Amino acid sequence: MDAEASPRSSHLHRVLNAFSGAWSHAARFALDIALPTLCVSCREPVDGDGVCAACWAKLSFIAPPFCPRLGIPFVYDPGPELLSMEAIASPPAYQRARAAVRYDDVARTLVHALKYQDRTDLAPAMGRWMARAGHELLEGADVLVPVPLHWRRGWSRRYNQSGALARVIGQQSGVKVAAEALRRVRATEQQIGLSRAQRAENVQGAFKVATDRMADIQGRHVVLIDDVLTSGATSDACARALLRAKAAQVDVLVFARVVDTHKAPI
Repeated sequence: MDAEASPRSSHLHRVLNAFSGAWSHAARFALDIALPTLCVSCREPVDGDGVCAACWAKLSFIAPPFCPRLGIPFVYDPGPELLSMEAIASPPAYQRARAAVRYDDVARTLVHALKYQDRTDLAPAMGRWMARAGHELLEGADVLVPVPLHWRRGWSRRYNQSGALARVIGQQSGVKVAAEALRRVRATEQQIGLSRAQRAENVQGAFKVATDRMADIQGRHVVLIDDVLTSGATSDACARALLRAKAAQVDVLVFARVVDTHKAPI
């Protein structure tokens, strides 16, 4: 009797699974019709990656000429390998930084939606744009390391937006992602509203490479992944922690960077 019941049970299980899958697909289709995807910026209906054509056109993608060290866009081409004033005055611990776009209104909306509104569906498009912007960093990279959240913040948000971006970039580039290599060992205040000096002090000593993940970092060319680069304090603190763990080189790749338009690059 048991030998006879087993195939019948298996067949019933397959039928139920097929019915469940069909019902789930139909439910999603009905939901898409009832609640079409809206552009994350202007809230107009959109197909695809969450940004309509009009808002996509408003994104200010960063392209050469830019500072070879910091990736800050130049108004005009000053010549090969000429650094920005910021790179000369305050060189960071990391070697190079690149960003996909300027941190303008549309970019800010995308970042905030990914970071605070559970819009993880935006990560694939943002990650692809980052992979293109950082192709020269990724060509020689050994490992991608996302900027970590403190465990309390990670628990409240349920995911790390930098980790979501790193996974997409890893898939695009074939570079390994070491998601747990760098730890935020001290909870820090939000950087919003702090001066440059306060930002640097806020994240000092906040990051450390996990003892059991040293092999992922030692002697490696690391690309640090984050959503936004503002003053560079967080990226610099992370880079110092990675270099203390004997990383061979640290570069930084972000989705958006703040560009001070009042400072004319040389």
